[in-house]
Amino acid sequence: MKAVGGTCVKHYRELAYMGFIPVLLHLRTILRNMSFCKKDIVSWRPDAVILVDYPGFNLDIAKFVHAKTGIPVYYYISPKIWAWKEWRIRNIKRDVKEMFSILPFEVSFYEKKHHYPIHYVGNPTAQEVAEFRNGYDQSYESFCQEHQLDAYKPIIALLAGSRKQEIKDNLPVMIEAASRFEDYQMVLAGAPSIPDSYYQKWIGDTDVKLVRNRTYPLLTHATAALVTSGTATLETALFHVPQVVCYETPLPKLIRFGFKHIIHVRFISLVNLIADRKVVPEMLADLFTVDGVASELRKILPGHPEREEMLAGYEDVYRRLGNQIAPVQAADIMYDLLRTYKAGSSMNNPSSDELSGQDNKNLSDQDSMAPSYEDEDTDSSDPENTCSSGREDNDFRSEE
Repeated sequence: MKAVGGTCVKHYRELAYMGFIPVLLHLRTILRNMSFCKKDIVSWRPDAVILVDYPGFNLDIAKFVHAKTGIPVYYYISPKIWAWKEWRIRNIKRDVKEMFSILPFEVSFYEKKHHYPIHYVGNPTAQEVAEFRNGYDQSYESFCQEHQLDAYKPIIALLAGSRKQEIKDNLPVMIEAASRFEDYQMVLAGAPSIPDSYYQKWIGDTDVKLVRNRTYPLLTHATAALVTSGTATLETALFHVPQVVCYETPLPKLIRFGFKHIIHVRFISLVNLIADRKVVPEMLADLFTVDGVASELRKILPGHPEREEMLAGYEDVYRRLGNQIAPVQAADIMYDLLRTYKAGSSMNNPSSDELSGQDNKNLSDQDSMAPSYEDEDTDSSDPENTCSSGREDNDFRSEE
């Protein structure tokens, strides 16, 4: 946003607290920043409010904007309410004028189940991977030489997540399972925010090699992968790398019971969710064992029919994702909608002064309510997740 002329008024990392205790400890700061955001929207009077992900904060802003102003609310990257907190659909229907999704299966969830039309605009991860693959031509030998790897051994990539807790829970089992395949070398993708010293606690004296900030090149050259659930599962599929999805959970038997009787989704990996069937094995809860992971890994190595079946399943995922460029598609739709909205409502909207007086009168009531800030979609420790709420000067806004 900054690169195209946006002004960062307040960075969201000042509000990104996860968990009940951190929210309580920082409640005064949270409420103060929420109040600031609401007042800033009212005083500046934008043509539209575009919310990006981060539902714990953004759905509260949507409620305020809808109730207290005439500004249309557009939401880009839907909250994962199909997995949990499905009750949020009531708020979305009431407060969000248009929803923009980057996951194709969300269309059926919103439109068929909840009768709320949305826009599927393509998937930015698919676009990023395609752009990288088109421009990357480093040979396997050169990649191995760059990272002191054995050019004569194929690679099993380990993608253990970007949070310390994920790495602690998953990496030891992943290493032990992959180490059973002596004809392969284990290469761990290092997350930018995790220091080498933390990885070393779990690598120990094993033969695992750590490669930093080179996940896409690593996947380009990997033969198979063990992947902690998340966007990495989709990235791995887009690189045509057969994978085993790994995810340790507390109270595994209880979690398994929850998946059978309480949780509303059949899968945890984006690959299976998009395909709407099992393409990759998901080793979570009571299935997450060294023997179980090793058994599934063996099936997807070269020479096994399960490998070819998985690669064929990836083709279905590519087809469902499509080739739209998500940000461009979303921007084009938003522009057309906004132009239509402004043309039809300009005669009926109150002035900015009237809105400001009305909204500031009600801000204290809004701020007295402590919203939920436990956010399932955003990791504040990840430097890539730094979407700022921005505003441009009047000339930039009127042109865009």
